[in-house]
Amino acid sequence: MRNLLWVLLFVLITLRVFLYHTLRPSYPDGTKIRIEDKLATEPVRYDNSQYLRLSGLSFYLPLYPEVTYGDSLIVEGVVEKDKLNQAKLIKVKPNQALILNLRKNLVKVFEKSLPNPHSALVAGVSIGSKTNIDPIFWESLKKTGTAHVVVASGLNVTLVAGFLFGVLVVFLSRRRAILIATFGIWLYAFIAGFDAPIVRAAIMGSLAFLAQELGRLNFALRTLFVTGLVMILFKPEWVSDLGFWLSFAATISILIFNKKIEKLIDFIRIDFFREGLATTLAAQIGVAPILYASFGQFNILSPLINAAVLWTIPPITIIGMIGGILGLVNLTLGKIILWLSYPLTSWFVFTINLF
Repeated sequence: MRNLLWVLLFVLITLRVFLYHTLRPSYPDGTKIRIEDKLATEPVRYDNSQYLRLSGLSFYLPLYPEVTYGDSLIVEGVVEKDKLNQAKLIKVKPNQALILNLRKNLVKVFEKSLPNPHSALVAGVSIGSKTNIDPIFWESLKKTGTAHVVVASGLNVTLVAGFLFGVLVVFLSRRRAILIATFGIWLYAFIAGFDAPIVRAAIMGSLAFLAQELGRLNFALRTLFVTGLVMILFKPEWVSDLGFWLSFAATISILIFNKKIEKLIDFIRIDFFREGLATTLAAQIGVAPILYASFGQFNILSPLINAAVLWTIPPITIIGMIGGILGLVNLTLGKIILWLSYPLTSWFVFTINLF
């Protein structure tokens, strides 16, 4: 019976993906089209432009007017492969949802409290915002294999959950600590705006965290596979989403290899470095083949660079969330809290620039 259910689920997903790719509009290169859709991910902003992906096509728009996740857009342009050239914004209808306004206001608090790239780093780590990331710094992040750190990912969520659990278990029972840490994951997702990649990361991160702490590896792996398949069933476009596969692969690798690697490097006496190195090595086992297949290159120093900065992510995230929320009430108080993250972000920036 169980095998039959797996077969049925696989057939359903295959059929769903096939129908999605068969029925969706296909445009020959050189076709001028008009797209009307809701922006499902936040744009990447540069000095004079913003990079977007809408209805499966990527393109650049002028920096102003700024658009953000959840906005409804009408865009015209000329199709070339999976890109939209000569893109022109015809109309934008801002999303007035409470969560999205909260996200925008938090970014403003970060920008008023810290200089760039520190403010952009806190915004990226805390709420998954890529707003105002300096292009040179962004290139450094990509070259060192640490770009995933400044966007919401399964790895980030797992690290934050582990940090929360480590603190809470000192004062509470193990079960309560797990429950509160899991709640913290979803609070993180809420503040980050429930962007699709963040929801994916929250689901996968929750499963990874609970599995690691409860020790039910086989059950967790099966559940994670089912979750991934169900996600694709409802969102078949995620089959070609690199972020989905990176989060999925990183989470599975952490589940399988994290504790084994930590035992192998038990000779490292600095706890935070040992744990950070074990986690990032475990994640890299899963993501390295995907990165190599996608980009044709992989930075061999990436695991060590990640280990050097990964330990800063949980405290930066928590300081960022607390300081950001307090800053909405009293900017001066928010600034005081956010400046506590400055030594951590300084170490992060220094390490990235070093390589």
